[in-house]
Amino acid sequence: MLKNLRISTGFLGGTLFGLLVAVALSVQALKEDEQIPFEDLQAFTEVFSKVKSDYVESVDEKKLIEDAIRGMLSGLDPHSTFLNTSEFSDLKIGTTGQFGGLGIEVGMENGFVKVISPIDDTPAARAGVKASDLIIKLDEESVKGMTLNEAVKIMRGKPNTSIDLTIVREGEPKPLVINITREIIRVKSVKNRVLEPGYGYVRITNFQSRTTTDLLKAISDLQKESRLKGMILDLRNNPGGVLNGAVGVSDAFINDGMIVYTEGRIDDSSHRYLATPGDSLNGAPLVVLINGGSASASEIVAGALQDHKRGIILGTKSFGKGSVQTIQELRNGSAVKLTTARYYTPHGRSIQATGIEPDIKLSTVKLSATDEKARATYSEADLDGSLSNPNGDTSDKDGKGDESEALAESDFQLYEALNLLKGLNILSGLSSSSS
Repeated sequence: MLKNLRISTGFLGGTLFGLLVAVALSVQALKEDEQIPFEDLQAFTEVFSKVKSDYVESVDEKKLIEDAIRGMLSGLDPHSTFLNTSEFSDLKIGTTGQFGGLGIEVGMENGFVKVISPIDDTPAARAGVKASDLIIKLDEESVKGMTLNEAVKIMRGKPNTSIDLTIVREGEPKPLVINITREIIRVKSVKNRVLEPGYGYVRITNFQSRTTTDLLKAISDLQKESRLKGMILDLRNNPGGVLNGAVGVSDAFINDGMIVYTEGRIDDSSHRYLATPGDSLNGAPLVVLINGGSASASEIVAGALQDHKRGIILGTKSFGKGSVQTIQELRNGSAVKLTTARYYTPHGRSIQATGIEPDIKLSTVKLSATDEKARATYSEADLDGSLSNPNGDTSDKDGKGDESEALAESDFQLYEALNLLKGLNILSGLSSSSS
């Protein structure tokens, strides 16, 4: 193929000549049925030359080449992108779990930045940013036409500086403007507490390399505090993270069999991940909370537990990011983040664009104590002159009733998950006694 090249270095310039030769050599290395027509490469070099010579302002050759690569990748899917040396460095800093910014996981949708989920205990979450919000402006600058990396770079910045996000939210008649002050974002992956004696709660905010270790410690701490009859695993607004973290968390509850598998065009992108013996809850009931902000690794966990019937999935349908991205560093220090495979649940379900449907659908609602009391009926104790109980006052002295009402008001999905756990525990006890 190179024998037929007719190139005038005086016309194209040394840099472009080198680029064309490099591209041609790469094309020559492809299989015969994958070769790109030389005419298409020639069109690219002609456009490059025209921009260099005729554009109204002088342009940087390196930026032109980077933009051409960005354009090629942006036409594939929302998650494939080019990272220049600065952006690649920022990405590596971000994966350490500490960086200056707002605390939101984002993607692109129709040219705008879409919030996948806000991260717990961050400026964005406290300011009221919600999953599925569309960010249309950063300060006074429209995000239309920006790459995702460019938008993220603007949102990140020095702590104690602020930025205005103009947001379009479903159900709101006009855009919202939310002012957020940047902070150092320190993401704590696992949080836990006892909801009631015997019933534990673990929230995973994102999946990091230490998430499995932190989860097992959290469960151990809960077991020491109160022997667990059941547990709630909260994956709501968890945007994902490290694949091995998702596999490890699933493995903590599944004794054997497939957890997840990936399939791509090349052998290196196809993998099978299997469970190892052992259940950290020893078979105690498990309820998993998900919503539209649960993505990627969260969906792997929910899908695995659902297929193995190890946990009941409660909430709303998850985000539906079922693709695998591989980051490949290039020789000049830049990198390409390329979608190379799809995730599949143990039963062969693709998560991509469909998400995980919960076993029990339950939207977020706000239940007020006033409404609860208004629906209450009178009892014998309310009647004038009613006889007292010979065992004395049997009212709820430990305050658990008040705690339950508070939970119903603050987080109705969690309240219902706790009730479901109690029901499963009762059924389990009945089954054991009858056998």
